[in-house]
Amino acid sequence: MSKVESRMRLSGIAAAVAMVLACGTASAQTPVKFTLDWKFEGPAAPFLVAADKGYYKAEGLDVTIDTAGGSLEPLNRIASGTYDIGFGDINSLIKFRDANPNVPIKAIFMVYNKPPFAIVGRKSRGTVNPKDLEGKKLGAPAPDGAYAQWKIFTQANGIDPSKVTIENVGFPVREPMLAAGQVDAITGFSFSSYINLKDRGVPADDITVMLMADHGVNLYGNAIIVNPKFAAEKPEVVKKFLNAFLKGLKDTVKSPDTAVDSVIKRNDVAKKPVELERLQMALRDNIVTPEVKANGFGGVDSGRLDKSIDQIAITYDFKNPKPKGDAIFDPSFLPPAADRKL
Repeated sequence: MSKVESRMRLSGIAAAVAMVLACGTASAQTPVKFTLDWKFEGPAAPFLVAADKGYYKAEGLDVTIDTAGGSLEPLNRIASGTYDIGFGDINSLIKFRDANPNVPIKAIFMVYNKPPFAIVGRKSRGTVNPKDLEGKKLGAPAPDGAYAQWKIFTQANGIDPSKVTIENVGFPVREPMLAAGQVDAITGFSFSSYINLKDRGVPADDITVMLMADHGVNLYGNAIIVNPKFAAEKPEVVKKFLNAFLKGLKDTVKSPDTAVDSVIKRNDVAKKPVELERLQMALRDNIVTPEVKANGFGGVDSGRLDKSIDQIAITYDFKNPKPKGDAIFDPSFLPPAADRKL
């Protein structure tokens, strides 16, 4: 065999080895189906940044991120096994678990340390403080996560609910109805309803946001949740997902202006200034709270979670014994505490 033939043969072997290695790397990427709770909007940025910066891939994960239609959809998707991991309201999860005790889905990373549940009104409609809602019309979608806390909110603020007219409205018409004066206030997520109203031309100084967490509703908010079968079979994959997400979250906190670009590229109708403000509200009011600044991202205070379950019992009749927080939130997949510090 000539030297030229020998070199060509070696070259072919090297190319074949490279191809095998490349295929091996591709096959090593574990597929993970992930569901958001809503559309591609500002607050979804941390999940998307982790994808765009290759953090999931660096952990050996091939993550698919899909939108959803509200707080309950991710729970059904995760429970059914259609999706492996998702983002949803922990309070809805607690009720879902009670109604479906054979499907023990759990929260594994708290994202909204303080929930964005809010009553959003207009000064020109006379809704500035909680008691102002008496004698007024409240637009509230029946499946809305904020409306689910209405009974807690009325009790905490001495509101006579019989004096408030509740109108069941659809999500798409909620803000338009308030903008048009067809209702006096609405329930919703603070960063969604406030920004949507502004985008519809309602002056910012006419919008009032009563964050329920500032008015006696002492709950946690949205968390990352996992399918129990997936978690049991692939615990390391779950940990790797959270490691990657944490990096995306930290990048988002550090540079929201850059992070929101990951949202805009996936949403043809989104406007960067609108989604940036929405993201900044979520970071300020819901994600980077005093508790998170002290303890780091992701975890929960077990005593606080237990008390929140007591508060949920005001709005929901548990069919089974009321759970303790450690049955709902599993911290075993969290990245190390030192990594979760701001």
